[in-house]
Amino acid sequence: MAGSGEAIPRIYLDNAATTPLDPQVRAAMLAALDACAGNASAMHAPGRRARERIEAARADVAALIRAPADSIVFTSGATESDNLAILGGARGNRARGRHLVSLRTEHRAVLDACQALEREGFAVTLLVPGPDGLLDPAALAAALTPKTTLVSVMLVNNETGVVQDIAALAAVCRARGVLVHVDAAQAAGRVPIDVGALDVDLISLSAHKVHGPVGVGALYVRRTPRPTLEPLQYGGGQEGGLRSGSLAAHQIAGMGEAFRLATADGERESARLQGLAERLWTLLEGLGGVHLNGHRTRRAPHIVNVSFEGVDGEALLLELEGLIVASGAACSAESGEPSYVLRALGRPDALAQASLRFSLGRFSTAADVEAAATRVRAGLTRLRGLAPP
Repeated sequence: MAGSGEAIPRIYLDNAATTPLDPQVRAAMLAALDACAGNASAMHAPGRRARERIEAARADVAALIRAPADSIVFTSGATESDNLAILGGARGNRARGRHLVSLRTEHRAVLDACQALEREGFAVTLLVPGPDGLLDPAALAAALTPKTTLVSVMLVNNETGVVQDIAALAAVCRARGVLVHVDAAQAAGRVPIDVGALDVDLISLSAHKVHGPVGVGALYVRRTPRPTLEPLQYGGGQEGGLRSGSLAAHQIAGMGEAFRLATADGERESARLQGLAERLWTLLEGLGGVHLNGHRTRRAPHIVNVSFEGVDGEALLLELEGLIVASGAACSAESGEPSYVLRALGRPDALAQASLRFSLGRFSTAADVEAAATRVRAGLTRLRGLAPP
């Protein structure tokens, strides 16, 4: 482990867990706090100003995914959006059937929502993708039954960065009249999202994965044909009756600004991140005994997930003082278990346990990548020297 003399510069490469707040987003939130003193549901002037900020943000969020503004429902984050889509969609369509399909590699917000539905008497089929992380549309088609009402598949996997062919999967569902939900929290601002081209019904989005604030997200709900959703909470009927509760104008303004920035700079930023990720993988691959997890090319530009032979994952993390990366997903890191996503892809426990996820963001630099690889090399060399494979 590195010495404890002078402070070691911190390198933040855990942007898939959360991204640092962009200064322009912070400014937009402060402006909204100053200007929006009223409840957005009220008819007086302060209330109207809050409503105007919210509707402007709604348009900005919609623009990133090429959707109409009135298809955006604000929530507290992608977890709530996933729950509203899955629980609300399943319950709202239970008269047609009580069967859902998803993947074993989905986010816990999806898997746990499916598990909750099983306790209510629904049947859930969890498919296993190929070793590259991709789901074969034929496998999805084989899993559908006359009772299937909803399929949930993530666009960009939060651990591996693998990008699913959502349009092909949605086509399978559309032919059978099955609703399609997509968790796009890791995709927004990193890969293009066009709701028309994807042809899906529901899309979950998060602000804090795109340099926006924690605590706000959105659910895209297709307008025509509009899926039937049962709300999870009741009250004042805000957000078209799907998400009652007073809207936090400053949080929503922050999300709108974050998505506006992502729309304006998305193509150039994605290319920059792709270059950084490829350089990082080249440096790590050269260390030997290093495996890239997930498909080599069908992946988001900001995630590099690798497994290291011959070392203990926890010991390697301790070696990387000052390098902020993840071992598995942030939502399940406390379990101490090998990544269920990597195990589903066929990685043995030893390699799944010795895996790190490097994730880049707007403030990541080439110098960060070079320094990160240097620290990994030093830690790996020391550990392999202590206990050769």
